[in-house]
Amino acid sequence: MPMNLGTGREGAGRPADQGGTPVNAKERARYEARADVLKALAHPTRLFMAEELSRGERCVCELTDMVGADMSTVSKHLTLMKRAGIVADEKRGSQVFYSLRMPCALDFLRCAETVLKADARDRAAAAR
Repeated sequence: MPMNLGTGREGAGRPADQGGTPVNAKERARYEARADVLKALAHPTRLFMAEELSRGERCVCELTDMVGADMSTVSKHLTLMKRAGIVADEKRGSQVFYSLRMPCALDFLRCAETVLKADARDRAAAAR
């Protein structure tokens, strides 16, 4: 049966738009929290930083050099990732070091890579 996240105004006992069961507030919050994690990874720079942090902690200055962006931009990316629970930070003197708090996020990235490779194979086969 399809699940309808709808607008949150369906109410108990009312049918969902597509004939499914309306999602309750607790389930909705869980899906929204999951979406927040995915949104926090949904940028090439943040994907790169997550992958880089899987190799070990880095200070903001190192990530700034690696990304090739200004420190303010990198810090904003890291703040978003921290709010989502993906990274943790530790201030040491005047520097802030980040580490990957959620290494399982890389499992999702590996899954995405598998999808991309399969799609490329399918396209190549269709072009023959």
